[in-house]
Amino acid sequence: MAAETMTAERGRAARISKRTVDAARPEPTRYVLWDTDLKGFGLRVTPQGTKTYIARYRAGGGRAGVLRQMVVGRHGPLTADEARDEAKSILAAAARGGDPQADRTKVRADLTVSDLCDLYLAEGVGTKKASTIYTDRSRIDRHIKPLLGRKRVNTVTLSDVERFMHDVAQGKTASLVKPSLRQVRDGEAEKGAATRKRTDPVARGGKGTATRTAGLLGGIFSFAVRHGIRPDNPTVGLQRFRDRKAERFLSPKEMAALGEALASVEAAGGNRTATRMIRLLALSGARRGEIEGLRWSEVDTERNLLRLQESKTGQKIVPVGAAAMQLILDAEKVEGSPFVFAAPTDPEKPFGNIVKTWREVRTTAGLSDVRLHDLRHSFASAGLASGQGLVLLGKLLGHSDVKTTARYAHLAEDPVRAAADRIAGSISAAMKGETAEITPLRSVG
Repeated sequence: MAAETMTAERGRAARISKRTVDAARPEPTRYVLWDTDLKGFGLRVTPQGTKTYIARYRAGGGRAGVLRQMVVGRHGPLTADEARDEAKSILAAAARGGDPQADRTKVRADLTVSDLCDLYLAEGVGTKKASTIYTDRSRIDRHIKPLLGRKRVNTVTLSDVERFMHDVAQGKTASLVKPSLRQVRDGEAEKGAATRKRTDPVARGGKGTATRTAGLLGGIFSFAVRHGIRPDNPTVGLQRFRDRKAERFLSPKEMAALGEALASVEAAGGNRTATRMIRLLALSGARRGEIEGLRWSEVDTERNLLRLQESKTGQKIVPVGAAAMQLILDAEKVEGSPFVFAAPTDPEKPFGNIVKTWREVRTTAGLSDVRLHDLRHSFASAGLASGQGLVLLGKLLGHSDVKTTARYAHLAEDPVRAAADRIAGSISAAMKGETAEITPLRSVG
């Protein structure tokens, strides 16, 4: 850790207790709250709100010792009092001339992959969002631990990782769960059936899950390398399956069918808040979570912008068209709720149950293979078909990297082909001695 960072961290001090830990709020930069009673004991708070107890000491004792800092544990699994007791043991060992960090590293060198995964979830995910951590934990529990969990970290080879990836792709770790009583009662499960295959993507395996789980495994081993648990990353050189993310784009005819289905569901007494949210997804290209959690404080009506405080890529500004903004303004305001679309039973919570309505709408429209997220892909498709460039489209979709937008490049094929036809036609006319003008075209790249 840089000296200037440590200097800045020394400026905060308070007795670390449940009250002070709960009161510690995330700030734009990471900081440490140092305990006033136990020197070297601190609470580290990240901008994402992750709170981790740490202990700082000089290895070997005295001012000449090497300054070390080690993680005691994350707040939540560990209470303030438990962390204090653990820190006391660490600091006492250091005062006797020991080096607890080095000792821990030696112990960790004999860890199993299962132990490493637990350590990674405790100490290596501080900058990740809660939803990402949830997915990571699912992949670890469903695939990594069952196949590699018992192996020693230092014995894992590239061949082991390749075998692991192929096993996940072939569905060898597809989870089995018991059917519910309702399923048995309603005849959705065979009488006496003990188990059924899970249907969520993370659980059932396949090439896509195998590729993404292998990527997570690579991150876990990178964590191990950074912490001196093993010298190299065994996933380096792994040839993964091509991760073909499903992309479904609605044609103009299908979009018309969707509009008719939304109107039909509404006329039949369907939930108008849910149908309005579905329309907004189609008109804005926003992600489902961004619309579900949209707050009035994030709506800029003067500039037709959504100033999202939190999204998949962090804070971002999303320009929206007049039709999309009108949908927002027409939303039924719930007194006391900060959300544009509030839960009907609790104004302090966002409306989050649009999946049921979406299933009804897509069935009515005859679009049973279309997901809600495909409305975002369709927004991109419509943008490129109208001649908008990838850079501009990326800004509309809120992509932080132009490479993400580039996956839609093939959708520009139709306008490019139309441009080629116009240019070829103009040149052909000129070669025949006919008067022709080549019209300048906007870039679609």
